[in-house]
Amino acid sequence: MLSAFNEHFSSIPDLRQQSKVEHKFHDILLTLIVGVICGADGWEAIEKVAHNKKELLDKYGSFENGIPVHDTIARVISTIAPDKLQHCFISLTKAAHVSTKGEVIAIDGKTVRGSFDKQSTKSAIHMVSAFAANNGVVLGQIKTEEKSNEITAIPQLLDLLDVEGSIVTIDAMGCQKAIATKIKSKGADYILAVKGNQGHLHQSIKDFFTICREDDFSNVPHQFHEEVDAGHGRIESRKYWISDTLTSVKDLTDKWDGLISVGMAESERHVNGNVSKEVRYFICSIEADANVFAQAVRKHWSIENQLHWVLDVSFNEDLSRVRRNNASEHVSIKAFSP
Repeated sequence: MLSAFNEHFSSIPDLRQQSKVEHKFHDILLTLIVGVICGADGWEAIEKVAHNKKELLDKYGSFENGIPVHDTIARVISTIAPDKLQHCFISLTKAAHVSTKGEVIAIDGKTVRGSFDKQSTKSAIHMVSAFAANNGVVLGQIKTEEKSNEITAIPQLLDLLDVEGSIVTIDAMGCQKAIATKIKSKGADYILAVKGNQGHLHQSIKDFFTICREDDFSNVPHQFHEEVDAGHGRIESRKYWISDTLTSVKDLTDKWDGLISVGMAESERHVNGNVSKEVRYFICSIEADANVFAQAVRKHWSIENQLHWVLDVSFNEDLSRVRRNNASEHVSIKAFSP
């Protein structure tokens, strides 16, 4: 990816007074990216990584005056408009990402806890990410001030992305009519989790599957898929049902653009004699295919297991003390495969 750096990041303007410039703008951007990739959680750490990776940096930059000090990196990076850097990362990701028809794109948010600044009463930022589960690539991110703003941030993020032919999965907060319409307008399908925030819809789907299971789905067209995993004293079974028989919930579902099926996922875990069970319900714009439904539901959690976990453990994101101006958002942007 570094070899394509110039092509995709050259559009960011350098706002410094050129007569006072000691380090090239390109070199400072490159220093930031390499530092973040290597897990640096602050400006001093970014500078330290740069010194340790000087041989690598010299391959892609000039660094005529050596490695910039951390104050210089912080000052320059903090002046960049977030949308400028965001578009460059998305451009870079598109060039590196090989899309596949039916790719699952999981959308979810994560609060960057270290970005909270008590002294200036600056709230922690909340980053909403779109994660291509098959290829393990972050396609784009957008900042919100708090988790409740995900509802408005998700359509803005979708506007930045090419999701045509994909299946977009979102948790219950994103189960909104406007978001379903936005996904369909982008040429994609959706699988949206349904919970109490859509009370009537949730209860209607829950009642539908309860009645169907009691009658063993007699005369109700559906598909079923089951998976069982065992190991390390744990047994977990996952069952999936999906049906395009919407008659009993028609008064609610016909208000959702593209909705043609409803699904239920039930997971049961046995660990050291203890049993836990979870049941989740979904609205879908996909055909009633249990295998496709099951894979999409499972792959949605890759954004937690492969992205958020990596950001916390490998990148120490929640420990980051980078807060100046737009900098916390810049450092939180990850357009690379974890």
